Amino acid sequence: MIVGVDIGGTKVLAGAVTADGEVRRTALRFTPGRRVPAHLVENALTEAVMEAVGDEPLQAVGLAAAGFVDATRTRVLFAPHLPWHGEDVVAVLSERWGVPVIMDNDANCTALAEAEYGAGRGSSSTVLVTLGTGIGGALMLGDQLWRGVGGMAGEFGHQQVVPGGLPCQCGRSGCWEQYCSGNALVRHARARLGASPVLTRITDADPRALTGAMVTAAAAEGDAVALEAFRSVGDWLGVGLANLVASLDPALLVVGGGVSAAGNLLLDPARAALARSLVGAADRVIPPLVPAALGPQAGLVGAALLARQIGG
Repeated sequence: MIVGVDIGGTKVLAGAVTADGEVRRTALRFTPGRRVPAHLVENALTEAVMEAVGDEPLQAVGLAAAGFVDATRTRVLFAPHLPWHGEDVVAVLSERWGVPVIMDNDANCTALAEAEYGAGRGSSSTVLVTLGTGIGGALMLGDQLWRGVGGMAGEFGHQQVVPGGLPCQCGRSGCWEQYCSGNALVRHARARLGASPVLTRITDADPRALTGAMVTAAAAEGDAVALEAFRSVGDWLGVGLANLVASLDPALLVVGGGVSAAGNLLLDPARAALARSLVGAADRVIPPLVPAALGPQAGLVGAALLARQIGG
């Protein structure tokens, strides 16, 4: 059995994946944060992988890591939300699990999965943006992933969009992901919690209890505060995508990650902001903006796709 693992800023999702991209079993663990010893994250990974594989023999593991993965795809050079800083993650985990391990950036894995099985199939060029704890990104040229000379292309979330703006976990300030991500969604709603009867009820009036899933649920009920949070994040999404379209002129825009599960609550304001913000919008083709077809499992499916290449 091939297992793919999506290692995000707050959770680890492992899945046993068949050769046609079907996810048979999943296992979820929470990551302990970036200010902990790396072995604690590796313990969570191990628990999730072993639960996902079940009683079947483990053949290979693919890792989709939320961080800057080097060109050899063995080390996480920097991860704003994880404790790795240059460690040879592939060597450590391959020895621990006794099987081949391969790794890539989480957004790259999502893009590969969407190109093979999902929204990007048949597209000549696709820009993919993932919205979770932060923002990831990837560029597909046909069925080929553009990794860049150092393997770190697509870090769209750390473009500075507001000089001197909100501090980012990467150590800089004003990064796009501080205004357009799961963290941004929760921060926006938390600041207005008292004006939301729905969120106040769900959280027992405790701002620390608020999660992105709660904001999504409240928005589905028509809660004004939650809807405004999605409008804010969606507007920033459209502005950032307009910059990417102006730079890259792709055929297709795909949005994935956990926040994208809100669907048109997020994408409708993003489409409006994209059309409003894109230079020359009236005289050019604006690429379609669509949700990732594989949902929150896309990263682990793409990681398993890579692992199948080395595991048989």
